[in-house]
Amino acid sequence: MPAIMNIFQYLRFLIIVIMRNISLFISLFLVVSALQAQKEITLEDIWKNGTFRTMGVPGFNFLADGKHYAALEENRIVKYDLTTGELVEVILDARSINDDYNIEAYEFAVDEKFIVLRSNTQRIYRRSYTAEYIIYDRSTAQTIPVDDMNQVSYATLDPTGKKVAFVKDNNLYYQHLPSGVVLAVTEDGEQNRIINGHPDWVYEEEFAFVKAFEWSTEGNHLAYIRFDETEVPEFTMTLHHNQSYPVYETFKYPKVGETNSSVSVHIHHIKNGTTTTADIGDLEDIYIPRIKWAANDDEVCIFKLNRHQNHLQIFRTDAQTGQSVIMLNETSEYYIDIHDNLTFINDGSEFIWTSENNGFNHIYLFDTSGRQQAQVTQGNWEVTNFYGYDPENKEVYYQSTEPGSTQRNIYSSTIDGRQKRHVAVDEGYNSAQFSSTFDYYVLNHSTISQPPTYNVYDRQGSVIRPLEDNTQLAARKAEYGVAPVELLSIEVEDGVKLNAAMIKPPDFDPEKKYPLFMFLYGGPGSQEVMNRWNSFGNYWWFQMLAQKGYIIAVVDNRGTGGKGEEFKKMTYLTLGKYETIDQINAARYLGNMDFIDADRIGIYGWSYGGFMSTLCLLKGNDVFKAGIAVAPVTNWKWYDTIYTERYMRTEKENEEGYFENSPVNFADRLKGKYLLVHGMADDNVHFQN
Repeated sequence: MPAIMNIFQYLRFLIIVIMRNISLFISLFLVVSALQAQKEITLEDIWKNGTFRTMGVPGFNFLADGKHYAALEENRIVKYDLTTGELVEVILDARSINDDYNIEAYEFAVDEKFIVLRSNTQRIYRRSYTAEYIIYDRSTAQTIPVDDMNQVSYATLDPTGKKVAFVKDNNLYYQHLPSGVVLAVTEDGEQNRIINGHPDWVYEEEFAFVKAFEWSTEGNHLAYIRFDETEVPEFTMTLHHNQSYPVYETFKYPKVGETNSSVSVHIHHIKNGTTTTADIGDLEDIYIPRIKWAANDDEVCIFKLNRHQNHLQIFRTDAQTGQSVIMLNETSEYYIDIHDNLTFINDGSEFIWTSENNGFNHIYLFDTSGRQQAQVTQGNWEVTNFYGYDPENKEVYYQSTEPGSTQRNIYSSTIDGRQKRHVAVDEGYNSAQFSSTFDYYVLNHSTISQPPTYNVYDRQGSVIRPLEDNTQLAARKAEYGVAPVELLSIEVEDGVKLNAAMIKPPDFDPEKKYPLFMFLYGGPGSQEVMNRWNSFGNYWWFQMLAQKGYIIAVVDNRGTGGKGEEFKKMTYLTLGKYETIDQINAARYLGNMDFIDADRIGIYGWSYGGFMSTLCLLKGNDVFKAGIAVAPVTNWKWYDTIYTERYMRTEKENEEGYFENSPVNFADRLKGKYLLVHGMADDNVHFQN
């Protein structure tokens, strides 16, 4: 009997082996078939044909009632019911203006009776533009051209809806809509000398705003910043517009240590046509990066920053007299980042502000004399977005890194900081847009492998309905057989851990050796590695390279954001030093992996990333065999005042820091292959680099 049992067992064993091999064969066949059927990603697919376009919700605006929203669809402004998705009204069809009119952007007045329409936009620099504007009166269906449809900038309605302010030829104007009369607020504007109501080049680029004027809360006053750039040195670009001879564009650009614009704040009084100058003390070598009206019509808040950008004062200025008192006084041993998170509450007696003053960015409550009333959020994590304050429930809404630096969750908290509530905490990246009443919000959620979805939620966190789910894009991923993106943590020197992401070829074989292609930006406060769809901006190009047999890695070095002030600002006065050390060490770490060919490591970056890829190739010439740099700064003394001095001070103050971290000084170390790409008409990082 035992012998018979052994035969049966042997036969059973043979059958199992055969079946397993058949299973393995079928699995291998399916894998090979899938790879053969996998579509090839092309550059045309990525950048020309829009094959992989991520869909959003264009022109989305919550309306004041909190129950409806407006959107821009097929050149129409349409109104939808937020909860049902039913079309309630076509607010405006552009064809009713004329057959060729194209709405490029729109903005409602405070009471939503008027709409500012923008068309024929002409770009100037990164953020600045001129355009043709029309005011649409919803009650009469009439259109009012702004300045006879001349090209102007930043047309903005006052809270009453009766006046629209704008900038033209460096002067500030407003138009009285009932009469159509245009009145000049300033008359001294002059190209490359005096600018009223919009910033000079360096303010626009580095303080990230273009509208340097603001209506008061009742529309009785118009505050604006005046820039006198007479003494600012000029820079000339050579522009080739497919003509026989080039055009030379000359503009004011203050490089490190040079003279900045002289700035001042003025308040124009609509009723009597007079103008008051704000008295905020010494105006020599300072910046005014923001002006905002307080909760009442007679006080304007003025941000004043010293040239080193480590001392911020916010003044409350009397609109009538110009006299000012300090409302907030903040200092840093490094620098202070300017933001727009100033919100007045309780009839203007208190205000909400975000600050890094305890080492992590958090929300605070102050009274208007500058006394801290409460620290609303606290912990070893960052508030990364402030969404607003709900006065009825006395709650603030915000986004933070509480679950980890690569994640973003949304919470609400009572204004005293004692009670916190989860709003959106699914793994990955969560961002939101809230209705005026905070009863509803549109949640944008994605992960590093999942395209964004947009859903409407109510205050209780229940899904009301979807707006966009990007199912077509998700199907494209399967169709083109993309590889997963892996999130890693890389330990470099002194126990420092860096966030990283990796993409392997779709047919990855751990027994093979692959070339490594690293991508970086690495600049102060930036973050490329997040559990967010396309967080580093080149997802499909990297997938294309992975299909061609490359391993892709993205590493966030020290100096980047999401991990607190010390991690971000430890590169102060030495921009490029620790970032380069980290990238070189990360490359060595990755090069030691069994499946990476340490003799074939390349690195690529753009702007600050180009500066970094260049410095890495030069100082890490035993690690990197190739580098690509687009528009890199190669000597910090050739870049602008606000950005460079914020992190490096001036060259006179920090000669060693400038020399040791400017790639041009190490050109003799070049050993690998270097591709340098630079636009001759780059107004930001000049071709001089």
